[in-house]
Amino acid sequence: MDGGLRQLPMAALHDGKQFLIENYSIGSIPSVSLTNTRYQPVKNAQILAMGATEFSDLGELPTVDTELKIITQTLWTGESFLNEDFTLINLKTESRRQPFEIIHLATHAEFNDGNPSNSYIQLWDTKLRLNQVRQLEWYLPPPIELLVLSACQTALGNIEAELGFAGLAVQTGVKSAVASLWYVGDEATLSLMSGFYAQLRLPDITIKAEALRQAQLAMLREQVYFEGGKLTGIEGLDVTLPGLGSRANQRLFHPYYWAGFTIIGSPW
Repeated sequence: MDGGLRQLPMAALHDGKQFLIENYSIGSIPSVSLTNTRYQPVKNAQILAMGATEFSDLGELPTVDTELKIITQTLWTGESFLNEDFTLINLKTESRRQPFEIIHLATHAEFNDGNPSNSYIQLWDTKLRLNQVRQLEWYLPPPIELLVLSACQTALGNIEAELGFAGLAVQTGVKSAVASLWYVGDEATLSLMSGFYAQLRLPDITIKAEALRQAQLAMLREQVYFEGGKLTGIEGLDVTLPGLGSRANQRLFHPYYWAGFTIIGSPW
């Protein structure tokens, strides 16, 4: 897609009867000629998951701890680093220490126009600026098959940096990136990420974009929802979030909750 169209949530397009996501897996390929088209299954891949629940000058993200545990202990296997361990030096060293094929970052992010240094992903000790992504050296072998940016506006960009952090990560060597176009709610993100990783492990799901599609469809069709603070509808998962108050019973069918996340780079 051209310029401004890349900021549209294609999954939410509707023909009056159905959403586009109900018929197609959707992804954005910035450049076919530069895309790694080699298929590599990720079902046995190890995950490096990092995130933060509390920040000095930003709102808390209380579900991140649960999100990391689900990803690295329940639905998948890997290593997790939370709060004070979610540092720039740890991100650099751990992502190259062993062949992690999947990297998952759960935190705050902000895309701002102007100089690339104005946009950032919040780590525990610093802000990872848009113009610092290349310093992570994710272009070195072995390749990173999947980068998941479980944060706000990580696929949002402008003419100078189209597709934002995710687009730049793909340009610098990451094969596929899952990222968001807008501000996303904490519980909805937990639901989508849990569903995505659960789908990605299924024997008949071989394409990353299809795993994301199935997770989105489950929310759209009200198969995944919160009831009494419990996340319901994902097989093998028993998660209850305390302190949700009025959000303890949530139906997540509206596109606001699921359409903001998209896959950039190789859809497979």
